[in-house]
Amino acid sequence: MQQARFWVIGGEYTSTEFETLIRGTERLVGPFESKGDAERTWRYLSEDHRPQAQVRFTIAQEPLSALAL
Repeated sequence: MQQARFWVIGGEYTSTEFETLIRGTERLVGPFESKGDAERTWRYLSEDHRPQAQVRFTIAQEPLSALAL
């Protein structure tokens, strides 16, 4: 059985509506084998960009079906 993988994704958005990323600021970090590892990276990136109101990161779980390919 394959385990889920986790990614930290985000960057700087055009507004605080967080709908459109500014080209060139996108970040994709991972994969991580555990959610805890992804959370540590998410926390670090979020704290590092705290003064920038339009920067946001989130954790995404890769669907297990994608791992079977």
